[in-house]
Amino acid sequence: MTARDRQIERRWEQLHTWGPYGLLAIGLAPALATSDPHTHPAKWYTGWALVATAVALQLWWHGHRLRLPGRGRTPSRAGTAYYVVRWALAFALTWLNPFFAFYAASGYMDADETIRGSRRQRLGLFASAVTVAGAQAGGMPFRSGAQWIVFAALVVANSGLQMVVAHLTTQESQRSQERGETIAELERTNAALQQALDENAALHAQLLVQAREAGVADERRRLAAEIHDTIAQGLTGIIAQLQVVANTPEPEPVREHLGRAMELARHSLGEARRSVHNLAPVALENDGLPEALKKTVTEWGERTGTRAEFTVTGTAEQLHEEVAATLLRIVQEALSNAARHARASRVGVTLSFLVDEVILDIRDDGTGFDPLAVPARTHTGGFGLDGMRARAERIAGTLTVESEPGHGTALSARVPLVRHDQ
Repeated sequence: MTARDRQIERRWEQLHTWGPYGLLAIGLAPALATSDPHTHPAKWYTGWALVATAVALQLWWHGHRLRLPGRGRTPSRAGTAYYVVRWALAFALTWLNPFFAFYAASGYMDADETIRGSRRQRLGLFASAVTVAGAQAGGMPFRSGAQWIVFAALVVANSGLQMVVAHLTTQESQRSQERGETIAELERTNAALQQALDENAALHAQLLVQAREAGVADERRRLAAEIHDTIAQGLTGIIAQLQVVANTPEPEPVREHLGRAMELARHSLGEARRSVHNLAPVALENDGLPEALKKTVTEWGERTGTRAEFTVTGTAEQLHEEVAATLLRIVQEALSNAARHARASRVGVTLSFLVDEVILDIRDDGTGFDPLAVPARTHTGGFGLDGMRARAERIAGTLTVESEPGHGTALSARVPLVRHDQ
């Protein structure tokens, strides 16, 4: 209940408590002014006795309501008895003097709060209307037929008016009760909604923790792949060059292979520093993906002595850093696998720019293998196919492998075309 509702409730309580006193006083004042105690002394004393009884009745009812807080405005037997006695006193006073009809009108105010049952309430309102109509018709007892006709018309008018008012009051009471029930339901709904919001906030916090943990795990996998694609591949190349040096007694080839080993060492060192910085390939620091792939393929072919070709189809575009780095790493891993296992004489790399995707194809004429026979982790002992596939899937791409023993290998990575400014 709002403060305004409580204020209205308090005013109604005051009206029902002090209203009968006020109406009795309003009727008493003109009654005294128009009465002569010397002309009708018995009538005078009877009137005063009835007024005193009415005041005593109001005091009793006031005390009764104070003893029953919260129940004083609920219909009861005591309320019905109070209403009947008050009506009888009002009728007697109005019979003595019509001005006491003001006190009789107090029956209009609280029939619904004192009398049990809607039928009895209507009967109480009708009885009050009879008393008021008698005063309006000129006072009781009636002395002519015209007075009876006026009285009957006034009874109908007063009763009809009061019935309409009572009906409207009942409807308003029902609407108030329905509003109260609606407000209570809204409060329960709001409480349930708040509980759901609290639960959602807790779930959101839990999801954040899980997402953070998943991000940490994904970043660990990414770091492992980056180290494998940079330092591990560089070290593999250095080892290969040093193995050649160990088996070559001639000074000139030794110097050549040592130079390549030193070049690979410097390149791997740069890659390691760059990976520590932001894990982006050094080759992409100053060049776009096509230029970086061309350099990578050319250097790999010179280092391994394998014929390597690189081709670009479509309109080349500046790709997002993550997309470019992923495709470059896939090429580096594929070339590394080809050098170690394929024994290929020719390798071709094609980068195709389509409308909404980029396709990277890597083909060799090496020994090939059976993709179904590859262990779950990799066929190379490193990250291999699983690592390349994981890289492509991380940026919503796919990796397909086609190979047969003795017929070479073809890899195809398809990733969304995400531009640098997107």
